[in-house]
Amino acid sequence: MKKFLLIVLITLVSLTTRAEIEILITEGRDDARPIAIVPFAFESESLVVTPPFDFAKIIADDLARSGKFKPTAIEALPDRPSSVEEVDLIKWRQLSVDAIVYGKVTEKSPGVYQVSYDLLDPFNDKAIFESEVEEGTYPLVAQAQHLMLLKDKVVGLDNYRWNAHIAADEIYEALTGERGAFATQIAYVEVNRHEANPYQLFVSDSDGFGAQRIFSSRRPIMSPAWSPGGQKLAYVSFENGRSEIIVQNLAKAERSTLASYKGFNSAPAWSPDGNKMAMVLSKDGNPEIYIMDLATKKLNRLTRHYSIDTEPSWSPDGKSLVFTSDRGGRPQIYRVFLDSGETKRVTFEGRYNAGAEFLPNGDSIVMVHQSTKGFHLASQDLNNGEISILTKTSLDESLSIAPNGSMIIYSTVNGRQKVLSTISMDGRFGMPIPSTTGEVKAPAWSPFLR
Repeated sequence: MKKFLLIVLITLVSLTTRAEIEILITEGRDDARPIAIVPFAFESESLVVTPPFDFAKIIADDLARSGKFKPTAIEALPDRPSSVEEVDLIKWRQLSVDAIVYGKVTEKSPGVYQVSYDLLDPFNDKAIFESEVEEGTYPLVAQAQHLMLLKDKVVGLDNYRWNAHIAADEIYEALTGERGAFATQIAYVEVNRHEANPYQLFVSDSDGFGAQRIFSSRRPIMSPAWSPGGQKLAYVSFENGRSEIIVQNLAKAERSTLASYKGFNSAPAWSPDGNKMAMVLSKDGNPEIYIMDLATKKLNRLTRHYSIDTEPSWSPDGKSLVFTSDRGGRPQIYRVFLDSGETKRVTFEGRYNAGAEFLPNGDSIVMVHQSTKGFHLASQDLNNGEISILTKTSLDESLSIAPNGSMIIYSTVNGRQKVLSTISMDGRFGMPIPSTTGEVKAPAWSPFLR
């Protein structure tokens, strides 16, 4: 218990430390696929001369952040087409890009825009079959045989940027066969001493824009966790002088207390079906993993050990959880199976492994791993135990995985400065998200929201 209290104290001290946040670009990769994102043409009958946001740039930034694509610099583009008949295939083949995205934004009325965009492969003349194209959608020119996507939609000011993320998802999936995760959100805790309530829970788009404050308090907020449908957030709040697990409905701004037992209430984690919540409670004297049935509020205790058991995370099939425990002398990852109650140690390499999450395929986990050079993000194959170090920074923590398993968001330290970064799952590419005015903690990536 003394050890557990020390861990909590260290956590609270770190939350109250004032720091300016910088954003770390970890590294690039040379084998990213070259792609051209042409600035979209804009038309308006009013005095408006530009759209509210740069639709094409949002797409380009999303695709670059995935680590799989390298958008060509705008000044290097050979042309500025906005429709399929304007595409000069010879010019784009000479540029040696795998795909071209171009489009047009038309203001239909104040605050209402028609956005059309295409994805074209300049080298593949069988990208789309004429029989699959609705007659009259576009002129039957030779370039049409290279089209991979044809999209046309009407958007408003309130969902303009969101539809740009959706467009990036559509393009990403067309080029990779994997569902995109740009039209998602991130929850995080910000600590800003200039505010009356310095501890604030925010939700933003996956690129950090459009942040909305969900809750604020004079006392710490920790461990936000998304419900499977993305409608609710669970988090730990100390607003009443002790730790409590709160559930908040994001649309209705309704809050309810889920766990306020004697001792510590921490580390909430929703089950994949949304019917249960794993959590850490010390109501019986020692921090243990419990599962609560959200309909009945009935508790089921999973672990019974004199050690500290914490940070539960569900497997994608909901049949097991991984958690952090020092029962072997140092923090390591263990796995408990719900049907049998059997508990197995998962990690053996390294003095410290903690904060694990499953990848969506359930075959691997990502965790904070201590090596001789510091604390890094690392993945481990659950079948063969092989560990791969993903980051080169030395004080990584608070990881969360994108719902398609392609990216990880995490917090780290660069010099003496706190930073946030994302890293591709292969560890070969990192990109920034916008910084804030305070200290950011505990990022949590939402599930798919479309």
